[in-house]
Amino acid sequence: MTSSSPSGQGADYAATASEAYRAALRVIESVEPRVAEATRKELADQRGSLKLIASENYASPAVLLTMGTWFSDKYAEGTVGHRFYAACQNVDTVEALAAEHARELFGAPYAYAQPHSGIDANLVAYWAILATRVEAPGLAELGAKHVNDLSEGDWEKLRAKLGNQRLLGMSLDTGGHLTHGFRPNISGKMFHQRQYGTDPATGFIDYDAVAAAAREFKPLVLVAGYSAYPRRVNFAKMREIADEVGATLMVDMAHFAGLVAGKVFTGDEDPVPHAHITTTTTHKSLRGPRGGLVLATEEYAPAVDKGCPMVLGGPLSHVMAAKAVALAEARRPEFREYAQAVADNAQALADGFIKRDGSLVTGGTDNHLVLLDVTSFGLTGRQAESALLDSGIVTNRNAVPADPNGAWYTSGIRFGSPALTTRGFGADDFDRVAELVVEVLSNTQPAAGPNGPSKAKYTLADGTAERVRAAAAELLDANPLYPGLTL
Repeated sequence: MTSSSPSGQGADYAATASEAYRAALRVIESVEPRVAEATRKELADQRGSLKLIASENYASPAVLLTMGTWFSDKYAEGTVGHRFYAACQNVDTVEALAAEHARELFGAPYAYAQPHSGIDANLVAYWAILATRVEAPGLAELGAKHVNDLSEGDWEKLRAKLGNQRLLGMSLDTGGHLTHGFRPNISGKMFHQRQYGTDPATGFIDYDAVAAAAREFKPLVLVAGYSAYPRRVNFAKMREIADEVGATLMVDMAHFAGLVAGKVFTGDEDPVPHAHITTTTTHKSLRGPRGGLVLATEEYAPAVDKGCPMVLGGPLSHVMAAKAVALAEARRPEFREYAQAVADNAQALADGFIKRDGSLVTGGTDNHLVLLDVTSFGLTGRQAESALLDSGIVTNRNAVPADPNGAWYTSGIRFGSPALTTRGFGADDFDRVAELVVEVLSNTQPAAGPNGPSKAKYTLADGTAERVRAAAAELLDANPLYPGLTL
């Protein structure tokens, strides 16, 4: 990695990491050599491809090594200083450190480091809101202190009330996430849900339309945040809307947490001062281990703190330790440089597509991701994703607003700048990446299926994949992944 990375600490650091990984792989190999070989191959594959998936990144060797320790062997249900198992003093230390770094990094009153993933973080948040807004008042009304004190009849009434609340979130096709009230997801089954979209003409969030929807629907929870919306959000306006209708504002910043941590998003674009509860993953643009995190105001902190046993089982103590390391890295000055480079590089990628006549949702980007509508190439998202993969470019297909091809085949490709920025790519490199992407898509044609045109099959012009792989290799060789680390 380059100096923009937390692991860019010189030859001694790389040599130490190499020694550690070689030793670890020898141990793994002695038990199941196929796993060791797959691990080596995964590094080789990641080194040899242009990773442009917006939700992926490269964690530092320090973060990765932290996950492979005996903290994995310890049960620690409960919270710091209040566990249901004995001998959790060291888990208390690492969990407290993760929460401390998160509070300081994001300026949050409270942080909860136990969620195993982004969906777990969102479930903790949803149930914390229900516990605070519905369960606690219900218990007070019934003169009870705990749900176990209720009669069967009173419990059934309260349970029905918990299951009959409303949630308003961003629709999946306009950039929201499946955990924001999508019916096939548990969030869509927990709540009576509706979704807001974007302006059909611009693709931007229409705050007046969101406000109108909130006034009509009167949700308990207003969800902001996105997984495929290439613009910034005014969270101050979202809080105004939530306050007007008496909703709790929950922000899912899983995708752009690194831009918040790195102070690229400030003021009205920083969700933490405006949201009642903010959730995130700790990988993606934050560049940590795979896991989740919840930030909350003091009002919601007691309920969030009961994430286990409310939603979660035993915390992954080894991952919480890695979160502490990653969050400590993100508090360093160089992380701000990295975060700004992520935004700058996404802009360079978008500009590269635009000057080559690519059609972008919203016409551009001002965050870390770019959404390219590939129908102008006569392709579905699935065809484009596969052709790019054949050429050494790793992306993911994604729906565009009002997508005629649905969520499986899609009409778009989502690109993200965090991973290649970690490798040291700059604006000129991302312009070259845009050129290579357009070259692949321009040389890809849909193929016929058994019943007519296929949404999945395609043909790639002879020599295109080899030519693009060779060009990509030049970029990759100039920006090596984990430089100095040898297995």
